[in-house]
Amino acid sequence: MKVIAIIVAGGRGKRMGRDKQFLPIAGRPMLSWTVDAFAKAKIVDGIILVVARHNLAKARKIRSKKILAVVESGQERQDSVQNGLKALPASAEIVLIHDGARPAVSEAIISASVKAAQRHGSAVVGVPVKDTVKRVTGDGQRIKETLNRQELWAAQTPQTFQASTILNAYAKIKGLCTDDSMVVELAGLPVVMVMGSYQNIKVTTPEDLDYIAKVLKRR
Repeated sequence: MKVIAIIVAGGRGKRMGRDKQFLPIAGRPMLSWTVDAFAKAKIVDGIILVVARHNLAKARKIRSKKILAVVESGQERQDSVQNGLKALPASAEIVLIHDGARPAVSEAIISASVKAAQRHGSAVVGVPVKDTVKRVTGDGQRIKETLNRQELWAAQTPQTFQASTILNAYAKIKGLCTDDSMVVELAGLPVVMVMGSYQNIKVTTPEDLDYIAKVLKRR
């Protein structure tokens, strides 16, 4: 199996007030929709799910022939990703790492991400920032500068890597990283940006849940 997706769904859903990955959307758990997106993607050979210990039984009820393993998440996201990486088959060449709470990812985005990683080593899906972004003081009281919006993108997932690249980068990690591409960046390796979609949001609030339900129902 050459192309493996690690779907990370171990978050606690603090802003949602409950474990969001298993909230129902159109009669199915959110994580089921996310798995389905990768299961239907022809370029993906296998899927590894990473979930909290108390959700392992629920995750194992999600059916797909592409699911290779369901593993327990760690304390931080990067710990969860490393647990998923440990479950990779030896044949893995490309690894996609995706948020379980982004169920609206498309096959076109998945495929573009894999092809970019094959060509460049590492790729991140994202979208250009629409709003003007200000850098402010730590207390938020004063604007320090206005950033050049043309250089700013909002990172999404999947974030996709050649297997050797992400394994070596995580082996060297020190300190907390906010996403997987940051681990590779700190290792001094290039990462390219791939156009994502403004619909490929990470469900965080009840309002997001309403929006994503409409997106998925249209599909």
